[in-house]
Amino acid sequence: MFSIIQFDIEGTRVLDLFCGTGQLGIEAISRGAKECRFVDSSADSLECARQNVTACRMNNQCSFTQSDSVDFLRMARMTFDIALLDPPYNKGLIEKALPVLEPKMSDTGIVLCEHERGLVLPDEVGRLRKHKTYRYGKIEVTVYRIPADEE
Repeated sequence: MFSIIQFDIEGTRVLDLFCGTGQLGIEAISRGAKECRFVDSSADSLECARQNVTACRMNNQCSFTQSDSVDFLRMARMTFDIALLDPPYNKGLIEKALPVLEPKMSDTGIVLCEHERGLVLPDEVGRLRKHKTYRYGKIEVTVYRIPADEE
């Protein structure tokens, strides 16, 4: 997943939505992201992410919110440069989150969605344009970008 955006990470504000153990956000920080917001509806998952962030000594770059993904996005006042979405599969969570996430993305925003193979996501969601879908065995990663010519 990170080889796709390896040259886009440095100095960014990252959102790890559906963070689980926090591995995606931690990887983003380790590759040069400035900060990461971890969001998960599960208290246990969020506590696991906190422990992993602490073990990696990244606390000063990370913040945590226990919330439903869509509720968090509706309330959020910040914008993100990169959003990482790896929700539980076959629940329609990416489709629900993308329209609410789009206004929270910076003008150079990139959204990576990990999902089950065969899920067809929309070509456009507001300013977000589907860039490419990568296939890895039983999963796919769909990348959205906000084109540079968007105003």
